[in-house]
Formats: sequence, C-alpha cells, structure tokens
Amino acid sequence: MTRIDPVTASEVPASETRTLIDGPALWPAQAHTPTVLGRQLVIERGEGSYVFTSDGRRLFDGTAGLWHANIGHAHPELAQAAYDQMRRLETYHTFARFTNDKALALGERLAALSPIDRSKVILNSGGSDAIDVACKLARRHWQREGRTSKTVILSREFAYHGLHAYGTSIAGLEFNREGYGTDSLVPETARVPLHDAAAIAETIERIGAEKIAAIVTEPVQGTGGVNPPAPGYLEEIQRLCRAHDILLILDEVITGFGRTGTMFAAERYGVEPDMITFAKGVTSGYAPLGGVLVGPRVWEAFYVDAAETPVFRHGATYAGHATAAAVALAHLDILERDGLVPRVNELEAVLRSELEGLAARQEAVVDVRVAGLLGGVSLADELDAVRIADELIELGYISRPLRGNTLQISPPFIISDGELRGFVAAIERAVTDAATAR
Repeated sequence: MTRIDPVTASEVPASETRTLIDGPALWPAQAHTPTVLGRQLVIERGEGSYVFTSDGRRLFDGTAGLWHANIGHAHPELAQAAYDQMRRLETYHTFARFTNDKALALGERLAALSPIDRSKVILNSGGSDAIDVACKLARRHWQREGRTSKTVILSREFAYHGLHAYGTSIAGLEFNREGYGTDSLVPETARVPLHDAAAIAETIERIGAEKIAAIVTEPVQGTGGVNPPAPGYLEEIQRLCRAHDILLILDEVITGFGRTGTMFAAERYGVEPDMITFAKGVTSGYAPLGGVLVGPRVWEAFYVDAAETPVFRHGATYAGHATAAAVALAHLDILERDGLVPRVNELEAVLRSELEGLAARQEAVVDVRVAGLLGGVSLADELDAVRIADELIELGYISRPLRGNTLQISPPFIISDGELRGFVAAIERAVTDAATAR
C-alpha cells in the first residue's frame, strides 16, 4: 500500500503504523511528515544565490526559496532598512483615521508601478491574504451594485492561490482541496481547463454570467507545473470577462516584480485586469508583505463623498506594517538601480537555450517550459521528480518537485549566466544518473 505526498501528489512508501514522537516540535509545512522527519535541511544563513545548512553544505538556491528571493539572500541594504525603521517606528496600524508614513509611501510607489490605471492599493501580510481580500472584494463589489447573484469565483485546473479559505476553495490542485469539506468551505467556486478559452465560454454559459463574480488566474502557473499561457489565452479571458461583465483577477504573487521580465506579467501578456494580487517579490521575502492592486471600476464606489458610501469591512493588524513597507521601498530601489528586471530578459534567453538543449539530449525529459526566469522540466513517468530533487541536493543545487513530475527552476535575478548553465547541467547529470540506474 502507498500514500500520496500532499505537496507533489507522488506516491511515497508505506510504513508500519506508528506515531513519530521524536524530532522537532515545529510541524513541517505541506509535508508527509514520516518521509521528511530526520531528513530536514536546516538553513542557517544565506549569501547571494546560495544558502548554507547546519551540517555545512553550500547549496545553490535554484528556487529562490519559495519563488521569492529575487535579489538573493542577506542583502545588507534591506537589513539596514529594517533596522532603521524599527529604531524609528516598528509599525502602526492603518485602520480608519490612522496610517503610517511608510505604508502611504509604498502605496504611492506601487500605484505608480501598477499596470492598472489609477490603482488603489490594499496591503496585507502575504499572497494567501491577498487572494482572500480580492475574492471578498469581488463579491462585495457585486453585492454593492445590487447584483447579489454574482458570487461564483472561477479558477483554472492546476491553479495554486495560497491556502487560506478562499485559496483552498479555488485551488485547481485537488490534493490541496481534499479533506476540508471544500464544497462547503466557499461553495460558489468552479474550475476550468488549463489552456481552453472555449471551455471558459462554455462554463460561463452553463453557470450563467449573472452568477459569476470573477475569474482568478495566474498569468504563469507556478506550483501547478510552471505553465505559461497559450498564445492569446489571457487576452481571450479578458475579452470574455468584459463581454460578460465578470471581474478579472490576476494572481501575480509569483510573477510580480520582475520574474517574467516585466514588472508585472500583465504587461508581458498585454492584459489589464480589474485586480492584481502580489506578495513574494515585493520584498524579495525580506519581510512578509502582500496586497492587491485595485482598479477604479471596483474602488470608486467606496470613495464617493456621501453618507451612504459603503465600507469595505476588511482589515488586518499588520496591513501596511511600517517595517515591511520600508523594506519593500528599499527593495524596489535596488530592483531599479541594479537593472534586475531587464536582467531577467537576458537570463530568459540563456535558460531557454539550455533547457531546449537538455530536452533534445535527454529522452527522459518530456517537456520544458520557460517564461522569464521561471522554468519547468517535466520528466518521463519512469523517473521521479522527488528523487531527482533529492539527488540535486547532493550535487549542491536546490530544486523542487511540482505537479506533473516537474522540476522547478526559479533562481534569484542576480545569478550569472554560468551559474544558470551550471544549474541546468546539474539537472542533466541527475536525470542521466537516474535513467542509467533504472
């Protein structure tokens, strides 16, 4: 008998029924605990594109943590920004009449960068928070308009939108939905096929546009296997949304702030959504911060100078956290000063060439996909991406197994061409060794 790893949906060996009581008190995230306890890598420090473990290993961070360490690890300017801000004011909330100067400054900076004209900015603590806010706001928008039947949120198969209640409910990765009574968690949700715009049109017809509040989609799916959009696909989703009066929400938690070679992937793919969720790359992970860019179609009714103007009843203690905002502002300065977003375009050409060569040489590599500095290497069924990722650790490189027996490539923007080629060469060596050992 086998079990299924909830992160990768891969089979893991069965073991005798027993309770593991030894080991750390910290519960590992997204883990089949019996197969990770005793094997955990304890990361003690970072330096640029590398991290160092408690047992002395130096590992190339080929995933930038969880897609976020875009400027690399342990950057002294961001440490200084956090220190300086904490010495002045750690934070103050942004409820009602109160706010803080750094949250205000970050809001202005993000609105200026936003691909949505005349954006307002809602800040919070991360990507899962942002998805919950965007979905709630979409439904609040239609309730305010008196179109109370518009509650359904559509999302795509293989989608990952965090693991809060809304993110779990709209997940397109079924192993992230199972076990929570998801149909009743947030019941008004539905999934559509990955690249099939015609299926979206059919779903709108079947459910009825009068019931659909929004479509949420990642421009490039991350955890679902690094799936860039088919040509014209996002543009067609936008057309359908406008034709049927449905809000379009882009989940740019992974793609935002340069990962696809533009500040937001919406710019790369030529779409202007009603809302954009962001997190990870806004601070490169140096502080927990996320949020939503909101277009005027949604926000204007909440800004009318009248007693009957509605209140959006949402807020969080750490929304607009002053230290997180100060770190984000410093980080955005570094992205601009060091030309790191244009650098992603240069690295994309290198990554694409290297992965296409890998696929041509290795029969066990069945597909490669690239968008900016996002890459996916899909392996033949006879190989196991989990084991390949483990082998890469032994070779000094970090990757992650994703859905579809896929290896993740998303290193920091600061890497050299040679380091990127070395990472792909290590993947080829691990694949070759695994194929030979079969």
